[in-house]
Formats: sequence, C-alpha cells, structure tokens
Amino acid sequence: MSVITLFSGIFCGADAVVRDVMDSTGYPLIDDSRVIAIAADLSGMPESKIQRAFSAKASVFNKFTHEKECSIAGLRLALATELAGRPAVVSGFSGLLLPRTISHVLRVCLIAETPFRIAQAQKAQMQDEKEILKQIHARDADSAAWIENLWGIKDPWDSEFYDMVIPMSQVDAAKAGALIEENLLKDALRRTEVSIQAEKDFLLAATVEMALCRSGHDVSVSAEKGAVVLSINKQVLMLARLEEELQSIAEKIPGVASVTTRVGKDFHQAHIYRKHSFEIPSKVLLVDDEREFVQTLSERLELRDMGSAVAYDGESALSIVNEEEPEVMIIDLKMPGIDGMEVLRQVKRTRPEIEVIVLTGHGSENDRQQCMALGAFAYIQKPVDIEELSDTLKRAHAKIRQTIS
Repeated sequence: MSVITLFSGIFCGADAVVRDVMDSTGYPLIDDSRVIAIAADLSGMPESKIQRAFSAKASVFNKFTHEKECSIAGLRLALATELAGRPAVVSGFSGLLLPRTISHVLRVCLIAETPFRIAQAQKAQMQDEKEILKQIHARDADSAAWIENLWGIKDPWDSEFYDMVIPMSQVDAAKAGALIEENLLKDALRRTEVSIQAEKDFLLAATVEMALCRSGHDVSVSAEKGAVVLSINKQVLMLARLEEELQSIAEKIPGVASVTTRVGKDFHQAHIYRKHSFEIPSKVLLVDDEREFVQTLSERLELRDMGSAVAYDGESALSIVNEEEPEVMIIDLKMPGIDGMEVLRQVKRTRPEIEVIVLTGHGSENDRQQCMALGAFAYIQKPVDIEELSDTLKRAHAKIRQTIS
C-alpha cells in the first residue's frame, strides 16, 4: 500500500479532498499538527518553534541557533517514524520532506487561480477581500520558501515536482479524490524492495541528522543501506577536526554501518560553519540608539560565538521580543521614544524569563536601584569591558538554563 502526499494552496478545498481520499482508501491521516507534535517529543523543542520552520521569515538569531534546521530535522524524523512502513495520507507542508527515492509515494498538488480562491474564502464567511489576498500571498510565500529550502525549487506549484497537479477551479472534491484514487492503482506506486529500503534509509538519515542537531551541528545527511554520507555546506577552518567529530557522533547510531564526510556544493560560498554551543548565549538582543557602538558590540560578541541582533530604539526592541524570543537583552537607558527603563518594565511584565542587562553611560545610582527593583539581571556603566560583559552574559544564560532544567 502506498503513501499519498497532498500539498495545497490556501483556499483550494484541500480539507474536502483529504476527507474524500481517506474515506475511499481507509488510509490514516498524518497532518502537519501531528508531525509537529511528534517532532516536539523527539527533539525536545517547543511546538511553537517547530511550527516556525514552515514560515518564510527566518529568525534573526538563526545563524547562531540553527533552530530552523533543527526543527526541520525533527520534522523529518517525526514523519519517518510515523510512516514506518504503513500507508497514509500526508497532508500539508510535511509531505514535501519525503525524498523522491521513495517511489511508492503519490505526490499531489492542489492549486487554483486567485479569483477562485477568493470565492472559496468568501464562502467560508470571509468577506474582506484585502484580508483574503493578504492570507493568500502570505501562505504562498511560505510555500515557496519551504520548497526552495528543501529542494531548491522556486515555484511551489511546479508540475515537475509532483505526480499530479489538480486545478481545483475545474473539479470538485469528489472528482479530485477519484483522480487521486485512480492514479494510486498504478504499478509504479506499489511498494518494492527498493522503495521499502529507501524509506528505511530516510528514517536512518533523519535519526542521524537529529543526533547531530542535538550536538549543535548543521549538516546534510543521506543514507543508503547503512552507509551514511554527511555533507558540510559551509566553510570551516579546521575541516578535519569537524569531520572527526561528526563521524564520532554518527557512527554511534544503531543501523549505521559506515560514515563518510564530504564538502557540499555550497561549501565555497561566503558562509562560515558555526557549531551551536548550548553553554553560550546565542539569542542576545542589543538595544541602543548609538548605532556605531551597538554594531561594534555585536561584532565583538560574534567573535566570542555569541549570537546577537540589534535594535536602535525601544519600539523596535519590543517588536523583536514579541517575534523572536531573545534569551538575554542588553539595553541602554537613554533612548528617544520608549526609553530603556520602560523597555525593561514591559519586558519583565510580559516576558519575565528574559534576562535584561542594563548597559548605560548616563545612569545614576537612583536609576541603578530602580532597574534592579524592576528585575534587571545586572547594571553596568559604559565604557564597558568586553570580558566583564561576556562573563555577565554567560551568567545570565546559565541562570536561564538552570530555570528551564
């Protein structure tokens, strides 16, 4: 019995088609929410963070945390574990994770022209056409970013990628379901020894990838009958040492017979390989209106493998806090608009788990006392000693990790 993946544009009637196919085949449903929940259990990451892997917008901290890559690794492992040799209807973004080597997968895309999608949304009681278009454009952007990230394809509806592309403006759910069921009977979609092995290879590669992510690494993984290949896609100064470390992790995974490392096709591009250290803060938000100072500070922290993002005013800082979930903030007190004291007050009221370090050149003893009373982790006067600040950041990060554990 085969696997069906259904990828769809928003407002294209996918839910009705999924129900029709499930009723006709008796296949169980594996949707994105199911895969995310399993991935959270397997990886230890919150579901909310894994969900963001489907978004076109990347976190400003991602080059240090590898959260998106680890989320995708968790999703791969979850899907591979959930399939485990059984038939299923895989609906949503997750189905695109399955490699082409698994030949018993029927890959289906449901899409329609924008006017049809607007009409479908209006039938579902959405009347604001601008809001409908906004949702269509946002979801299409997510879809495009997702498939490009996975397979390097820019068009999420590219017919070359799927076995079937069904224009939903021309057929109803029942007809679409019938077309899918008709194609499902083709001999090319039967399970074979080769396709079953490919599914096992997918599970092994996903298991190795997740183990490497847990150790802070970001490499591509493939497997064939126990032979694992690790592709390093970013430049690294001590390649041999990295290869040795990667091999030592991968070879401990049950089912791995051999491990080979190689440089990937993007190795010579201007990207530096960064192993994520869980002992060093990698989500630091710097808030200061002195642009030259804060950029220099960000660069000096980066040299110490501490990931940081920069905001030049209080309003921008609060926006980043809501979207990006920094672990530690370093804020100046004197800023135009929302000043540092108000940022501290709002952050500790709404996100008390974030540790805030006040770094200022204009504060008084009264300011220091007020900041500490509001919950600041530390109060430091400019000019700052970078070693002192680094040590303070590490202590704040250690406090956060202790609280989580």
